[in-house]
Amino acid sequence: MRKGKKMVTVLSYVILAAGLLWVSLPFVWMVLTAFKPAKEVLSMPPKWIPSVWQWENFKMALQQVPYARYFFNSVFTAVMVTVGEVFTTVLAAYAFAYIPFRFKNALFLVLVATMMVPGEILMIPNYITLSNWGWIDSYKALIIPWCASIFSIFLLKQQFESIPVSYYKSAKINGCSDLRFLFTILIPCSIPTLASIAILKFINCWNSYMWPLITTNSEEMRTLPVGMAAFSTEAGTRYHILMAFSILVIAPVIILYLFTQKYIVKGVSKSGLKG
Repeated sequence: MRKGKKMVTVLSYVILAAGLLWVSLPFVWMVLTAFKPAKEVLSMPPKWIPSVWQWENFKMALQQVPYARYFFNSVFTAVMVTVGEVFTTVLAAYAFAYIPFRFKNALFLVLVATMMVPGEILMIPNYITLSNWGWIDSYKALIIPWCASIFSIFLLKQQFESIPVSYYKSAKINGCSDLRFLFTILIPCSIPTLASIAILKFINCWNSYMWPLITTNSEEMRTLPVGMAAFSTEAGTRYHILMAFSILVIAPVIILYLFTQKYIVKGVSKSGLKG
């Protein structure tokens, strides 16, 4: 029995290692291509290791586009969207978890059902609405439509409901208002879940490409993912420069994830969604 379990464990690790290697190949190719000369990018047979490591690719990538401006737009947009979503999520989750009102369960089911609607379907009506309001090519168009998330509300509602109702009843008996109970008891008890919501939203907003692409017209409003399109021209794509710029785009997110992944796991597990 012990030998059989040991073989299963070893086989599991081998399969996981093979899967990790397979899914890592595109990332490894991107990193190595960022240092290749142009002639080696599409050479056949493929040449993985550059014959000459060209650090100049990163310098050329920074010269091609206004990286500092794109970086500021990405950071500002991601931070503001994250703050807005945390604010709306906290209030909505508290209302659905503790405040009684008519048709609460039916409304929550309708909201959860909207999660099955593909986001691409909402882009056209959202764009038309913002265009009529004169918000196109502005921070308002990049930020305001994404300051709420049904998934985040659902996640935090589960966390709030895991806290004993006796806390709420005791607080109300002692004259505690709803907002005071929310900010002094519920939120401190839900920091891991709120942290995971904020981190996931920041990463998702940072990587967003389609919405900033269709709502920004000027170079001053573009974000880093949209700036990557500058390396594709009618003459072709300069992959070595594009991959160098891609590393500059994803590096902040990778660093953020490495330092905060434990909060994501802890937040999801404490919300009651752990399998």
